[in-house]
Amino acid sequence: MPQVFSPTANTLSKVSLVLVVFLVAGGLCALDLIHKSPYVRYTGVPRSQPVPFSHKHHTNMGIDCRYCHTSVEESHFANVPGTHVCMNCHNQLFTQADLLAPVRESWETGIPIKWVRVNDLPDHVQFNHAIHVNKGIGCTTCHGPVGEMPLMWRHEPLFMKWCLECHREPERFIRPREEVFNPHYEPPRDQLTLGRQLVEEYQVPVSDHRLTDCWICHR
Repeated sequence: MPQVFSPTANTLSKVSLVLVVFLVAGGLCALDLIHKSPYVRYTGVPRSQPVPFSHKHHTNMGIDCRYCHTSVEESHFANVPGTHVCMNCHNQLFTQADLLAPVRESWETGIPIKWVRVNDLPDHVQFNHAIHVNKGIGCTTCHGPVGEMPLMWRHEPLFMKWCLECHREPERFIRPREEVFNPHYEPPRDQLTLGRQLVEEYQVPVSDHRLTDCWICHR
């Protein structure tokens, strides 16, 4: 019976198997990079809003985060302010500005403005703003340099491994409570020393590893 495959068939089959492995691995790596990319995660991408609200402008005027996000110290969520909060100022300032027409329309009709949520977690993840704020985690630690954002963007991809960086070593990120809402806060050179003191003072549960238990965030 004549030979069906040529002597090079074994070599070609081995090369084909190697190529398939590399293609599969390359495809998985490409999908991972796409999943983490700003195109998918919107990291660093300013989001369009019904009103181009500038955090930079408002913080530079000295308006505290809590003036708009009133529930952040007491609730698990940081509320989006209602139109009446905007109108506290804008019934006197820029009352005819075209950019603020949606605000005036919302005020007159009673229909809330449909803001686009920038930092949105999956439904199976619970993030409690009040706990983080009261334990000395600043707004900019998660939301980035909000005081420099003319339009809001997502500063971090919000992956679980990013959250765990803080949960494993909160002393690297914790700050004095009076600095939590400072949009221009800079960590001191002795952050680790200060952080360890604050972890103990604010009773952050790091010794028993509770911060890395699944149920802390997934309930």
